[in-house]
Amino acid sequence: MTDDQAPQPASDSGKDNGNGNNGTPAIADDFVLPFQTVNSNISGRIVRLGPSLDGILNRHDYPDAVGEALGQAVALTSLLGSALKFDGRLIMQTKTDGPLDLLVVNYDTPGNLRGYANFDANRLAKEVEAHKNNPDSANLQPRALGQGYLAMTIDPNGDMDRYQGIVALENETLTSAALTYFRQSEQLPTFIRLAVARVYEPTPAGGNSPGSKDGWTWRAGGLLLQHIAHEGGASTPEREGEPIPLAGEDDDAWQRTEILAGTVEDHELIDPHLSPERLLYRLFHEEGVRVNDPHPLADRCTCSRERVGRFLRGFAKSGLDDLRNEDGTINVTCEFCSKKYDFESGSGE
Repeated sequence: MTDDQAPQPASDSGKDNGNGNNGTPAIADDFVLPFQTVNSNISGRIVRLGPSLDGILNRHDYPDAVGEALGQAVALTSLLGSALKFDGRLIMQTKTDGPLDLLVVNYDTPGNLRGYANFDANRLAKEVEAHKNNPDSANLQPRALGQGYLAMTIDPNGDMDRYQGIVALENETLTSAALTYFRQSEQLPTFIRLAVARVYEPTPAGGNSPGSKDGWTWRAGGLLLQHIAHEGGASTPEREGEPIPLAGEDDDAWQRTEILAGTVEDHELIDPHLSPERLLYRLFHEEGVRVNDPHPLADRCTCSRERVGRFLRGFAKSGLDDLRNEDGTINVTCEFCSKKYDFESGSGE
């Protein structure tokens, strides 16, 4: 079989039609596909984002540098959130002193996404211009993020405790910061590759992508691998000036699978004509791949008139007075989805 032929991944139920979805039609976009390598027994997930990401980014008409950063954040949050074993929310947030000072992405089970970015347009434009004029930056992205932190918050529904992990961001990429998070917080050998780009796709007859511009739509993809060490494994002693090696990091199976994953190209992760199952076969056919059921993703905000009203009612009267228009009304716009809510009395009713 060549890598352009459909692979035959096995599903949990043992029934498969070649698309990895237990005999039902494969989902073309907006899903996370969990998988396991057979020989090396490494767990992984691959994400493919199309219309959902295009809606999130085009709703605010972000510049390319901001769209790429927020797209990576949405892809990463999707990969992590799809692993939640309970109802709840995963919140990924960055706060830095760079032109892109704030990124926020929410993943609400079972797969609802929303994202928002705040940036200084003038500082960002200067950074992009400096990047264009730097001959050494041809293969690098404009430095939108600066120094600050990356926070991952798991907020379960019900009585379970909230959990938050924070790592420093020091003029690095989101991928680098996420790898540091997994090393420090979960102590798992982890591989992450994220890709975001605008892709030209002629709009099909009768169809329309939310906010698409002349056929150019945002797409994203990502690949995550993790190796859980055998019981009894332990980290080796720390060497001065070097990170602590993690249990399982020196396993031949992990190193072999990580090398194979490292051959993935950005265009393969976002190619709408290359199915994730086929891509997994390209990467890991020597190891064997077993896929599970995909987790669908959707661009869906959780805001509502009732929630905004409760938020306004939490203000003191003096605070509400500052929000009122001359005619006494209050207008609120959701930063995530841009939906507008108008309140006549200014009290949230």
